[in-house]
Amino acid sequence: MTSTLQTRIAAAAKQTKADLVIKNGKIVNVFTREIIEGDLAIAEGMIVGIGRYEGNETIDAEGRYICPGLIDGHVHIESSMVPPSEFARVVLPHGVTTVIADPHEIANVAGVRGIQFMLDDAKRTPLDVYIMLPSCVPATSFEHAGASLSAAELAPFFADERVLGLAEVMDYPALRKQQPSMLDKLALAANANRPIDGHLAGLDANAINVYRSARIHTDHECVTADEALERVRRGMYVLIRQGSVAKDLEKLLPAVTEYNARRFLFCTDDKHLDDLWFEGSVDHNVRLAIRAGLDPLLSIQMATLNAAECYRLPTKGAVAPGYDADFLFVEDLETLNITHVFKQGALVAEHGRATFSFHPASSETEPKLLQSIRCRPVTEADLRIPMTKGNKANVMEIIPNHLHTNHLVTEVDVRDGVFSPSVERDLLKLVVVERHRGLGIGLGIVRGFRFKAGAIASSIAHDSHHIIAAGTNDRDLIVAIEQLRQQQGGLAVAKDGAVLAGLPLEIGGLMTRKDYTEVLNGLKQIHEALESLGSSHAFNPFITLSFLALPVIPELKLTDQGLFDVSKWEFIPIGAV
Repeated sequence: MTSTLQTRIAAAAKQTKADLVIKNGKIVNVFTREIIEGDLAIAEGMIVGIGRYEGNETIDAEGRYICPGLIDGHVHIESSMVPPSEFARVVLPHGVTTVIADPHEIANVAGVRGIQFMLDDAKRTPLDVYIMLPSCVPATSFEHAGASLSAAELAPFFADERVLGLAEVMDYPALRKQQPSMLDKLALAANANRPIDGHLAGLDANAINVYRSARIHTDHECVTADEALERVRRGMYVLIRQGSVAKDLEKLLPAVTEYNARRFLFCTDDKHLDDLWFEGSVDHNVRLAIRAGLDPLLSIQMATLNAAECYRLPTKGAVAPGYDADFLFVEDLETLNITHVFKQGALVAEHGRATFSFHPASSETEPKLLQSIRCRPVTEADLRIPMTKGNKANVMEIIPNHLHTNHLVTEVDVRDGVFSPSVERDLLKLVVVERHRGLGIGLGIVRGFRFKAGAIASSIAHDSHHIIAAGTNDRDLIVAIEQLRQQQGGLAVAKDGAVLAGLPLEIGGLMTRKDYTEVLNGLKQIHEALESLGSSHAFNPFITLSFLALPVIPELKLTDQGLFDVSKWEFIPIGAV
């Protein structure tokens, strides 16, 4: 460390040449929100000076803007369906040099083994992957996840410098009731002076008081500007989310002002690989904010310095001496057209393609992670929904591009005393199959998918990640579910008793060791198969499906134990009196 420090000071003082000097660039200063000019000197992977410098290597920025590397404030890498090493090849070309990841998806499947897998795999890439330890595995006390994590099991991970704090606390009843297991985790983080993330979906202002009293300082679940302001007023950071399902930016942006902007940052939360590749990561958030009228320098500040300060990363988020040499060349601030991406002074992406050497994920992945689907075959008898008290039912209605659902009470078709799906009325059968121990099957009715035929199934079902399926008939539901059993998880589309497309995700039923280009091709086949079901282009059915089993987001959700009313925090029958 001493020799590194001496080298940097000597280069800063111009006693020696810098390793690298960037000339002819316009530096985006996120401290003062202005553009400044000068050579950018880099030594030992750190920026050591702005002014006039000479270096062993010189790069001409050719008048481009030099912008800090972008930071995704909250992301579940597993939602990209590839592990961190492959994820990096997709997001680094989009200017994302640092991510704050919560591996609670794989942790719900494999516990500490899952977290360790993510940490180990992240070492294969130049992307900085910081971890927030999952606080709610399982998400609620009644969930049948593949693992359960205590404070004692989480504590050893704090020895890893990449582990920052405690991830989203989503079990509000456990928090409000001061349950010992939750208090132990909060104390673990608080005593180590680590940040703690919140999850305040659908909660009122008093709940913010409860969260803040527990030293929880962020929320990424706001869906209105008023909600965002309530949190900022109580000292929270608000993460403006734009993912594959939850697209909250447009509604939240009016809350951002010159006076409070330092309390806002960007995140993606859950975003599929194809959306990341074609649309972008938080660079997309920045572009959307600029298009909506937010000052470009303010938008960039939110995606860089604000995120770094929120998560206590003192060498991230700015182009200035003493900061890591993570920066981008940008041709135009209005469109954020990124041409080059540098990580610790090394070029890692150019014109949308990764340039760094890549070490593929190990083929020696722990067997437990590769054999995670343990349920028995599903039969037609398992899928019967008796309607013995009439034809009125509690129905879950999806809201396109939102995590929330509506609770409807409506008439449904009944034949021989059981529910019959109706494509005319857009009422399909929803199924959750417990896949970790083969314990049970939950059934429900869902409106909003607009399928005209067939069924879809997925082993991505936040957060316990059972098999979840929606379909117009039992035959295709069984075919799609069985396909996932055979391929050890992933996605499947069935129609007329046959599988139209399947994408295996063999790592915990969530990710694959395949190259991202193969995954993109597999997703293309999935989307083509969805069209044959009559799927709408207004939203992604699989991503929407993946959140219908998460019983911490209002109003109705389906678990392997049945239909759950989040507002009442209780299970309810399908039949409505």
